[in-house]
Amino acid sequence: MSSLFSVTDNVAPDAALEIAVGSVSAASIGRRGAQAIATAHAVEPLPPGALVPSLTAMNTVDRAAVMTAVNRVLERVGRPRRIGLVIPDIVAKVTLVRFEKVPARASDLEQLIRWQVRKSAPFPIEEAQLSFVRGAMTPEGQEFIVSLARRQVIEEYEGLCAEAGAHAGVVDLSTFSVVNAALACGSIPAAGWLVVNVAADSASIAILRGADLIFFRSRAADVDGTVSALIHQTAVYYEDRLKGVGFVRAILAGASHAGAEAEQIRRVLEERVGIGVDMLDPRAAVTLTDRISATPAFLDTLLPLVGLLLRDQESRPMEAAS
Repeated sequence: MSSLFSVTDNVAPDAALEIAVGSVSAASIGRRGAQAIATAHAVEPLPPGALVPSLTAMNTVDRAAVMTAVNRVLERVGRPRRIGLVIPDIVAKVTLVRFEKVPARASDLEQLIRWQVRKSAPFPIEEAQLSFVRGAMTPEGQEFIVSLARRQVIEEYEGLCAEAGAHAGVVDLSTFSVVNAALACGSIPAAGWLVVNVAADSASIAILRGADLIFFRSRAADVDGTVSALIHQTAVYYEDRLKGVGFVRAILAGASHAGAEAEQIRRVLEERVGIGVDMLDPRAAVTLTDRISATPAFLDTLLPLVGLLLRDQESRPMEAAS
């Protein structure tokens, strides 16, 4: 597995860049023996409405403002030529599909998956950038994690990087990268665990068993009760449809984006899953240099960047192949 929507370079990216609602951020990681070191990090705010993530429409409303922010953060992390790119979850539709028999030829498998998801695609399948990766093996067959985005939208994000002199050889969704950060930060529970990722524009939940994604859902933030409703509906689905017997770990990421509602979200999550909630800290996977101050907002911004940069070094990262 290599990337969501772009052909991955054979070499690891020099830095990671996230283009999100409200900000653009970047980070680079070095090595001191086996220890990963965050060597540089930068964040630039975006004006309200400059970026509006969408499945079907163009995302950059104020391209000049986004371009300025991209240039500034890349300048502050050393003008990397090869980068990994993190984009908002709601830019893509993520679906899990299952086949009792998997075609031996990759081209036949791709055609089968395209046929399977074409009816639920929010745009003509001919306009889709589609990628997939093997998920869990179940008694009913092999699952695949399928990511579907409008090709023009992915090219829009890649074009911002190219104009700044950087090639986005890896593209991932924010929550996928946060899950990779969780995998890099510690041991992987064999039983069910979940990640709630709060962004400025959306909230997403991923449920995993071991390192296998078994559920993913994202909801835009303009829906009333977005996070609380999403947590409740997901827990019910896990218990009823996925035959889950309870979670052994719950992670809340991006809480700083929720502002005053962060504590309420944590309480709702704890009450619904019946266990304590971990606030994921990227410092379990990377060491910060002395000049980097670790505020909650900084740690939330760093998480997906670390997840993208460290994922290929883990035994089973969350990712998808073009």
